[in-house]
Amino acid sequence: MAVAEMEEEGIRLLRLREHLLARLVEDLDGVHLNGSRRERLPGNLNISFDGIGPNRLLSALTVVAVSSGSACSSADTGPSRVLAAIGVSEGLAAASLRIGLGRFTTEEEIDFAADKIIEAVVRLRD
Repeated sequence: MAVAEMEEEGIRLLRLREHLLARLVEDLDGVHLNGSRRERLPGNLNISFDGIGPNRLLSALTVVAVSSGSACSSADTGPSRVLAAIGVSEGLAAASLRIGLGRFTTEEEIDFAADKIIEAVVRLRD
């Protein structure tokens, strides 16, 4: 089933990911996409925000399931080694979010997450 639906599901996830990124970039200044826009899994988004202290954003997002580190080192609380390797500064890496979209992610959930992330970034920057 996964193989049969992979292409269609990839297109759907890409559309949702791009919708989320567009919402964040439209409503906030200082949003940085970490990594390539094209060379990534369709359900993966890693972004950083100017003006946010280390781990503050993650603590402010209690109703959205996001992470700050890489999936392969979730127990490591320091800045992502992957982000450092692609040239992301330590400050931006510490203010990064890793967002995973999946088979059951809906557009309504994407809009909810965008609203909560925008609210948290604005509140933390004030």
